[in-house]
Amino acid sequence: MRAISPHCSSVSAFRWLSSHAAVRVDNHRQCLTGPTNHTSHLHTEKTEPLISLIKSTSSKPHLLQIHAHLIRKSLFQDPIFFSPFLFGIALPPFHDLGYASQVFSKFRKPDVFQYNIMIRAYGMSDSPGNGFMLYQEMLRSGVSPNSLTSSFVTNCCIKIGSLFGGLQIHARILRDGHQSDGRLLTTLMDFYSSNEKYTEACKVFDEMSHRDTIAWNVLISVYMRNRRTRDALGLFDMMQSSYDCQSDDVTCLMLLQACANLNALAFGERVHRYCEEHGFDKAMNICNALITMYSRCGCLEKAFEVFKGMTEKDVVSWTAMISGLASNGYGRDAIEAFREMQRVGVSPDDQTFTGVLSACSHSGLLDEGRMFFNSMSKEFGISPNIHHYGCVVDLMGRAGMVDEAYNLINSMKVKPDATIWRTLLGACRIHHQAELGEQVIERLIELKAQEAGDYVLLLNIYSSLGDWGKVVNVRKMMKDRGIQTNPACSTIEFRGKIHEFVANDFSHPRKTEIYETLDEINQQLRIAGYVAETVAELHNVGTEDKQIALSYHSEKLAIAFAVLSTPPGTSIRVAKDLRICVDCHNFAKILSAVYSREVIIRDRNRFHHFREGRCSCNDYW
Repeated sequence: MRAISPHCSSVSAFRWLSSHAAVRVDNHRQCLTGPTNHTSHLHTEKTEPLISLIKSTSSKPHLLQIHAHLIRKSLFQDPIFFSPFLFGIALPPFHDLGYASQVFSKFRKPDVFQYNIMIRAYGMSDSPGNGFMLYQEMLRSGVSPNSLTSSFVTNCCIKIGSLFGGLQIHARILRDGHQSDGRLLTTLMDFYSSNEKYTEACKVFDEMSHRDTIAWNVLISVYMRNRRTRDALGLFDMMQSSYDCQSDDVTCLMLLQACANLNALAFGERVHRYCEEHGFDKAMNICNALITMYSRCGCLEKAFEVFKGMTEKDVVSWTAMISGLASNGYGRDAIEAFREMQRVGVSPDDQTFTGVLSACSHSGLLDEGRMFFNSMSKEFGISPNIHHYGCVVDLMGRAGMVDEAYNLINSMKVKPDATIWRTLLGACRIHHQAELGEQVIERLIELKAQEAGDYVLLLNIYSSLGDWGKVVNVRKMMKDRGIQTNPACSTIEFRGKIHEFVANDFSHPRKTEIYETLDEINQQLRIAGYVAETVAELHNVGTEDKQIALSYHSEKLAIAFAVLSTPPGTSIRVAKDLRICVDCHNFAKILSAVYSREVIIRDRNRFHHFREGRCSCNDYW
């Protein structure tokens, strides 16, 4: 009989082998000989080699030949041989679910182990729903699940987003008494978190009798998904005080991500030291995360220090450095890093181009941006995605080419999303294009994606033009549609703790001192020539009232807190969740000169490094 061609499809191979009674395995003849009577089984000295052969084979055609031998020798229904064969064909590296499901269906009485293999395999595939259905079939057949079954089928529910299915499994876990299995409960936490049931996820963690590092890591992940990033940092100290676990490299990766999101440089430096102490700092993924963290905290010197110290750099490393340079206003340096990346033989990917196009956008490099955009597909075979188009629209919009940006959106090969329309709306605000701004709002309404911030941009356009009638109309429209604005939030790290501020905030325990300090700062800045930019105030009130309203924006309160709490000359780092307004930008510029302080503000779009009365963005943001 001929050997199976490696190009033969799995299903046809199964049918072919099942219809024949013999097979030739030239290289393993001794292992594949033995009595054909299934009830007598092979002798131990022949059973073990065959099982070992099934487990060790690295060739799929060879594994199919073994299957044919099992059929010929009437060993197919023996779980001693069937289970390792099913394991080999159903799971990676072969992961042939078509073939595996057929042989599984012909096995007379599968046990929990064989069901587990199939459910696990479905959970790793593009059809995890079949895993849940197989679990239900298993219960109907009277086979009791074990803790591994529950873990595998819970992963299936995570993939298909089945809250009801997961709740059924949780109930079964409690009924069968498997709630002491820490790994299973960790999977349940992940299930609840993926379905945005964060309270339930935390409750599972609280009820665990033993919490290992994986459980703690999942809890960090739960907090971050729930936007409780500050609380996630606090878990690090709790883990350190726990006697039965220790933070690992996964913990550090998540903590570095949290620090990047919160602009928590001091905490990030602490995690960096922990990585060095435990030997994680040489791992490429940790180094890449450190580059991102330092860049997003506005500390490019340390980001470059990590980058320079890497013995090997992949495309993620280069992209992180390029993106960091871009967001901090070093557009030409980002372009030079991109060219150096090519010189050393690392090919850019789509995210690299997002970084370099962003660099052009933030620095107003129109010609360079167009050149890189055109080279993507022509030289590198990378089709532009929505992010690349967004960078070019932003670049054109900032350069005043608003109509050209609008035409580019309409000619895109991908469907415009809400983000790209908002990018154009921002350009309309900068260049006072009210009519086009109205059209963009209509597009957002069509996408059912309008947010309060979109209307605020439109309000900015009308107020800058002094069209207070339109301002009133937009406010009425927002009220009729139930659209409410959320106050901007600014955060600042001090002594390992994140302090949050909103406009006119009186919740901070040191509020009296903060407001007194801010009043003193305003007085000093007015002496130096600071005049509030009242165009940033959207209410039709007198100039004095507008100045008062602008005086207590969230970033000004954060800066006042830093001036109050830190020694003279200390750098001030603030993160804001929205775009910085013109007035606060002017405020920070003059303060950096009057108080001889470097002020670094990260808003939603980019970094602003204020030094000696100037900003790194050159007033281009």
